[in-house]
Amino acid sequence: MEDSGIRIERAHNLWSSFARKYEPIARATQLDPDPQLELSEIGGLTAAKEEILTYACAATDPAVYTRWGTYPPSGLLLIGRRGVGKRLLAKSLAALTRSSFIVVTVPRLVLEVIHEGGKVGELVAAWSQTLAEIPPSTILFNELEFSQTQEIGARRPDLPVGPVMDFLLDIVDRTAAAESHLVVGSTNHPDTLRQAFVQPGRFERVVEVTPAYPEDIVEALEIHSAASAKRAGHTLFDSIDWKSVVERYREPSTGDWIRIMHAVLRRKARCEASGESTSNVTTQNMFDEVDRFRQANNQIATPHSGTYV
Repeated sequence: MEDSGIRIERAHNLWSSFARKYEPIARATQLDPDPQLELSEIGGLTAAKEEILTYACAATDPAVYTRWGTYPPSGLLLIGRRGVGKRLLAKSLAALTRSSFIVVTVPRLVLEVIHEGGKVGELVAAWSQTLAEIPPSTILFNELEFSQTQEIGARRPDLPVGPVMDFLLDIVDRTAAAESHLVVGSTNHPDTLRQAFVQPGRFERVVEVTPAYPEDIVEALEIHSAASAKRAGHTLFDSIDWKSVVERYREPSTGDWIRIMHAVLRRKARCEASGESTSNVTTQNMFDEVDRFRQANNQIATPHSGTYV
């Protein structure tokens, strides 16, 4: 097996070379050549984690599918609201399989390719060549419903859907056909996702990513609060009644809740920096921050924008 350090360096060099030649790739993709994220670091989502573990066998023990007279799916499609952990699940799949993690921000790629125009054919050919050369990777096509997403500023019904779909399906098909790579798609808008994406040979296994309320959110908060304390090297939280905190406001996504927790920690850091007296985070501190979040969120037209990271 290829040495880990050599594999990481090869992945970085090959993808960097590809991105330097093609601006859409540079602007719409990210490579993590050595992702580190255990499933246990993601709160809840038991059923979705089981799907990740099952798909991981395609790389870690492919013969097991044969022993059961079946074969791995060509790709997983993770569906769920924004901020529930879809990207984290894909990253954990990469970590489980010791593969590089490539994130393709589909709406951004679409806009960049439209701007590039005539270079599309060249880009697609280079995509295939790079996948043939790069070490095993987990490739996430993030937000396949490109015309509905807010990541590019607004919904874009004006996009040339036919040519865009031809391009995206070509890229997806080439990726799914490439050996040694795992393919994951995601969308916050499954109700309007074009059916072509979920045909056999593409994202044929659909996985719902929906946190159980409030258990999964509480578990995520416990994991992230412990991680913050470990990072700080000392206790940061009193005995928090996380369930009561979460039940105070049902609307936030898991990602929003993590942001709320860090907002409390940042407020404590600011108080310490200004010479004020500080104490560990209390349940009341969390209540107060939830109320601030709710008040601010009511002023924004597009709530639930948190990302679970």
